[in-house]
Amino acid sequence: MAEPAIDKLRRLVAAENGLCTFACLNNSGAPHVSIINAGVMDHPVTGDTSVACVVRADARKARLLRSDPRAAVAFRHRWDWVAAHGTAQLIGLDDPAEGIADADIPELLRDVFRSAGGTHEDWDEYDRVMAAERRLAIFVSLDHITSNTGSIA
Repeated sequence: MAEPAIDKLRRLVAAENGLCTFACLNNSGAPHVSIINAGVMDHPVTGDTSVACVVRADARKARLLRSDPRAAVAFRHRWDWVAAHGTAQLIGLDDPAEGIADADIPELLRDVFRSAGGTHEDWDEYDRVMAAERRLAIFVSLDHITSNTGSIA
């Protein structure tokens, strides 16, 4: 992946506190779009740079991605924007991933939260809430990146 594309992703994540548009496909093939907070970080298994977010295991986007993992995430600041298109992988207690133990999930969710600019005063409380809500991490690969300057990767 071209470094300028990743640099632009990181810059726009920081500019808007990770606020972005997330799109996947519903069962009829129509787009399902929502606003989320996400960040850019390395995938915990492959090491590939990815867009990552934390969602509830029962969130509609999580349910849809289990059927069709295609996803796109768009970040913007003022008139500057960048969109990453790729394949999503869900990692959580309800969505195990090879190489990730259940005991690793709380720290993984913290890392994803921090990648989107999040901070917390009580990480033990954060971990309890994430477990109670059955939160999981979504990692979207950077298969293609587009921007208002054209295709950049």
